[in-house]
Amino acid sequence: MTDRPVRPPRPQHVLEVVSTERLTPHLVRVRARGADLSAFRESAFTDKYVKITFVKPELRLEPPYDLAALRETLAPEDLPVTRTYTVREVDGDELAIDFVVHGDEGLAGPWAARAQPGERLVVSSPGGGYAPDAEADWHLLAGDESAIPAIAAALDALPADAVGAVFLEVQDRGEEVPLTVPDGVRVEWVYRGAARAGTSRALVDAVAGWTPPAGRGHVFVHGEREAMKALRDVIFGQWGLARAQVSLSGYWAYGRTEDRFQAEKREPIGQIL
Repeated sequence: MTDRPVRPPRPQHVLEVVSTERLTPHLVRVRARGADLSAFRESAFTDKYVKITFVKPELRLEPPYDLAALRETLAPEDLPVTRTYTVREVDGDELAIDFVVHGDEGLAGPWAARAQPGERLVVSSPGGGYAPDAEADWHLLAGDESAIPAIAAALDALPADAVGAVFLEVQDRGEEVPLTVPDGVRVEWVYRGAARAGTSRALVDAVAGWTPPAGRGHVFVHGEREAMKALRDVIFGQWGLARAQVSLSGYWAYGRTEDRFQAEKREPIGQIL
């Protein structure tokens, strides 16, 4: 058995919050400005994601943070915490990130709900792995609230003559957001109602009930981990798609903090593909 390679940390960008907007009762958009966002503008991925670093204000740490040095000097409870989020859009020196907010639950959501212009937001340079294939005969985009930013960005990038379907799981009609969609792409908002996010099969059943068109498809399906495992069986087992046609991943796992969720990616329970 060999050790996993250690990836060097991505460069950090220190941004300043410009504005916040509550898009739905549980979705807040934060816009922030930075001096050099060329890494974001040049990224070809529509699912570009960043690691946001949160620190305790009382420690008065100044970004960018030397995380390796801080691990040597700070008590475990005082270490910076990272959370992963997808960039919704980049416009010049400004980017937007959408946060799912459920009251005081979690870390990033409550921060976004309270963020004020002038506050600093420290993010990594973007990663990513998907952009819609303009040559595909059809497209499928599916996910829960956590995937809305990436799916919305993918829809913006689709050619005007694209065909396919979009399935988005939310609580109810009040959680829908406007989307730019080619005429040939059908959007279905899937409501889970009173069920807690991560406990419903609504998204799985909706996608499983859809019949892919003829030709070569390109698929982006991201969301809660167990739902992604169920959809894996549909996409590969029932539809017979090749791995190269599919971007499938868990963005989160029901009942897990992000720290635990990330750690489980190295365990059997966290394996999707």
